[in-house]
Amino acid sequence: MTSVSRFARITGTGSYLPPRRITNHDLVADLAQRGVQTSDEWIVERTGIHARHFADEGVTSSDLGLQASLQAIAAAGIAAQDIDLIIVATSTPDMVFPSTAAILQNKLGITNGCPVFDVQAVCSGFVYALTVADAMIRAGNARRALVVGAEVFSRILDFQDRTTCVLFGDGAGAVVLEASDTPGILASDLHADGRYTDILCVPGHVSGGKVLGSPLLTMDGQAVFKLAVGVLEKVAHATLAKAGLDERAIDWLIPHQANIRIMQSTARKLKLPMDKVIVTVHDHGNTSAASIPLALDYGVRSGQVQPGQNVLLEGVGGGFTWGAVLVKM
Repeated sequence: MTSVSRFARITGTGSYLPPRRITNHDLVADLAQRGVQTSDEWIVERTGIHARHFADEGVTSSDLGLQASLQAIAAAGIAAQDIDLIIVATSTPDMVFPSTAAILQNKLGITNGCPVFDVQAVCSGFVYALTVADAMIRAGNARRALVVGAEVFSRILDFQDRTTCVLFGDGAGAVVLEASDTPGILASDLHADGRYTDILCVPGHVSGGKVLGSPLLTMDGQAVFKLAVGVLEKVAHATLAKAGLDERAIDWLIPHQANIRIMQSTARKLKLPMDKVIVTVHDHGNTSAASIPLALDYGVRSGQVQPGQNVLLEGVGGGFTWGAVLVKM
């Protein structure tokens, strides 16, 4: 008997940004009232960010993830009940437990008993989650997976720290990944180095009904930048090598949308012009685990990313984590 190879392909994408759009000018005015001085020019020059979206009070990661998921499910042409695996990548879960994925499952009305769980790898979370979903589909443990990146980073920002509070925003992106007899996820490569946990972290935790430590984001920007530009090139080449390809095979690069300078540096090292890079950081800011699926959905819906093209997704995040996935759309 001949065994049939089993692969996984992205069949639908979706995204959602909360309606409240905060421009640099809006943020600069708000920070000035707090006694923090910055400017639109300072933010744009260092990051490329012009605006970001903040969720209203009471709106959670699962709420954002729900809207992105409904889009992805509709784009895939399936029903929510057809989903048999949900993975949510988030660093800003709705609660300590249960998982945001379980809350999302309920909001989607999925009652088929499918497994659900969260992945926490910060800005690399979506790449990690997509790799796990691919492995589970290939192993026969799922047929249709919903993979979501959803964040409300505005809840963990220190608005007295101009070096971090200007960077982040809220949003969600999602994909439906389905079993296929033709390859879709061509290769992936994941890494982490826990020696650098302190350069990007939220060091607080809940104990005895109180928050111990700081519940706000802290970051050593120079250290993160230096590590990011180095590992993104290496993980891209490692992923391409696993697929038996080189940079010439990349139709689109969709990096984690953290900083335009990091993206420009990565593109140069991969010998890619910027017109082959999907860029949304100017309007979304850094939405952590949501940034890659947000940018992917933008690329698909704008008509830039076409079926059959090779798309390289890659990101870095607190942990320190990094990874890449090469996708044939």
